[in-house]
Amino acid sequence: MRALFARRRVLGRVRAVLRSAITTFVVVTVTLWLMPGVASADIVDTLGLVVLIAVVGAVLRPLLLLGITALGGWGAMLFGVITQVAVMFVALRLDPANRIRSLPLLLITAILAVVFAALLDWMADAGSDDTFVREARRLMRAVRRRAARQDGGPLFTLRRPRPGTEPGLLVIQLDGVAEPVLSWAVRAGNLPVLGQWLRSGSHSLRRWHTGLPSTTPASQAGILHGASRQIPAFRWFEKDTGKVMVSNRPRDAAMIEERLSDGRGLLSGGGVSIGNAFGGDAATNLLTVSHAALPGRSAHGWAAFMASPYGFTRALVLGVADVFTELHQARLQRRRNVHPRVSRSGAYLALRPAAMLLRDVNVSLVAEQMARGVPAIYCDLVNYDEVAHHAGPARPESMRQLENLDRMLGVLERLSPEAARRYHLVVLSDHGQSQGATFRQRYGETLNEVVEQLTADPAVSPPEPAEEQGPHDPDPMPAAPLLVLSSGNLSLIYLTRFTHRVLRAEIEETYPRLIAGLAAHPGIGLVVAGDEDGPIAYGPGGTHRLRDGVVTGQDPLLPYGPQARADLLRHQEAAHVGDLVVISAVDAETAEVAAFEELVGSHGGLGGWQTDAMLVHPAAWTVSTDLRGPDAVHRQLAEWLTMLGLRAPVRLAVVAGEPIHSLREVAGDALADRPVAGG
Repeated sequence: MRALFARRRVLGRVRAVLRSAITTFVVVTVTLWLMPGVASADIVDTLGLVVLIAVVGAVLRPLLLLGITALGGWGAMLFGVITQVAVMFVALRLDPANRIRSLPLLLITAILAVVFAALLDWMADAGSDDTFVREARRLMRAVRRRAARQDGGPLFTLRRPRPGTEPGLLVIQLDGVAEPVLSWAVRAGNLPVLGQWLRSGSHSLRRWHTGLPSTTPASQAGILHGASRQIPAFRWFEKDTGKVMVSNRPRDAAMIEERLSDGRGLLSGGGVSIGNAFGGDAATNLLTVSHAALPGRSAHGWAAFMASPYGFTRALVLGVADVFTELHQARLQRRRNVHPRVSRSGAYLALRPAAMLLRDVNVSLVAEQMARGVPAIYCDLVNYDEVAHHAGPARPESMRQLENLDRMLGVLERLSPEAARRYHLVVLSDHGQSQGATFRQRYGETLNEVVEQLTADPAVSPPEPAEEQGPHDPDPMPAAPLLVLSSGNLSLIYLTRFTHRVLRAEIEETYPRLIAGLAAHPGIGLVVAGDEDGPIAYGPGGTHRLRDGVVTGQDPLLPYGPQARADLLRHQEAAHVGDLVVISAVDAETAEVAAFEELVGSHGGLGGWQTDAMLVHPAAWTVSTDLRGPDAVHRQLAEWLTMLGLRAPVRLAVVAGEPIHSLREVAGDALADRPVAGG
């Protein structure tokens, strides 16, 4: 009884009831006033309708939530859309004043009322996340009470679950955020949550080098599985199967994960993967690309988000508003003649609100898993990366997305007392982004067209390189003899008539002008080809033998920094790497690159900030690994899991005096699944 009638609890409930009543009164009044042909009514009738809506909601919402939970997946999403509308529709239908008689008009009124309610709640919160946090706390307490009942606890209790004391690890990936961008935003005071962590000394920020390719799939293959060499780019061609692989296509991601997984991924032993490309051997995968499924019936966070008026409905309404914001920001860029810039219409208009919706869903799912007390969670938030691709990595609209992600970190920090474990929070990125006008904008032609010109034979019809394929293009064996696949300012060129990796001599015999012509193009900084004595990097004024470092003429690696040689050598060992690897030129003054895709902010290759990822971790934790490459980040995170007691220590073999963490490091990925004597 003391818990039930505690002053703080009673005041909180009174405030919530008053706010809900006032919001509903305003929404109903405005909506009815806007409806044509609806007879006006006095304030008493409207107050009566407010009470009726509350009663209908109290009766219908629990039933609808049960239906949403039972449906799961797409059913939950579709049912969640109509939940709030259904409550309003039934209440208006039962209205004693009988102000709306037409069923179509009744449905329109219910939809408008729900939209107005979402907007009014957002304005009342003044952009804060208080309501979202309150709903998430309610979900977490319900999950913990349900778990307690399953463990033999009381069927009903008003007592708040106590915070957990066992350690847990929560890793939040801020997709595409370069360390220099994050550092600048913290110093400018634009990221109050991360800034407070760093200034208080609770956390430390450090840069880590992604290497090549600087893409999300390659980085997550390394971070989650320690096997980044399986992925040479965002999209690539496999000669043995004749298949173009696109790493964000679910069926391809599932096939790739089979190659990555050895049962010892970062999230093995009961971890959860949320919104990632791959699962990391997690016990539970939610919105993971490689598993290609929406959360099922067991994901109460998904159902709660869909059913809540502060969840899916609010996110949907604000997402539509985000489309108009995007149109306005694109128009401002055109009016101010901002350069570089690219088109921000088409499919991207849908991607931006979808990313915002996914962010809120992911945080809700993370909150549920924290309440369940899973040992490790890894979640990817993609908002900044999506906007920065089209607006530019340091443009105001991109920085606002980064500020919103900082707020989400604050939300998770506020939710941590409700968790079943004491979660330690690590924040990292998978790569950065580099800005620049695109290759086509600068030179009036695409890389495909350049390759076509250099391989044309005047005596016969010129061979046409296959077009660069997007994420949803078909993937049969290309009929064209050349295939050009680009990822940011990195491009892989394949001679598809050959089933083996074609070396320099064979390329020059087949297409004598190709290598030299590409290297001489002003928009291309590097062309890497294999040779009998190891790979060679060709530039506009010289060559660099990667294996022994011998330079002839002007070193083409200089504009790409001191780690370029190691990056290119390692990339040459990746599975299914192109016969030629092409990287665009980088501007010495601005560090801008020319993406082969139509993106003003790009990543995938070398040059600029795209290889400068960041890692924010508890300051007391030791970093014992040189953080070069995503595989090194995997080893460091695994070491921290072991330190927390969440992972069994790995017994290291020693080869030539160096510790080896897995068979892959000794014999490569192809041998990783072969049995070894003695286990």
